[in-house]
Amino acid sequence: MKIEKQRICIYPKDIQRITGKSYRQSTRLMQKVKTDLNKLENEFLTIDEFCLYAGLKYEQVAHLIFG
Repeated sequence: MKIEKQRICIYPKDIQRITGKSYRQSTRLMQKVKTDLNKLENEFLTIDEFCLYAGLKYEQVAHLIFG
């Protein structure tokens, strides 16, 4: 039985796919979300945290990230 691996953190490339913005704008958006959530620079941003911040549902975003 093969277990499918899914990650929980989100990267600027994923945000770029979701929003249609450029990579640089996606990086800025990711930094803004992290500062608004009081995360440290070395902490990861999860997909759930981004969805809550952006007002999106996980189901809408998952197929764009995982294919």
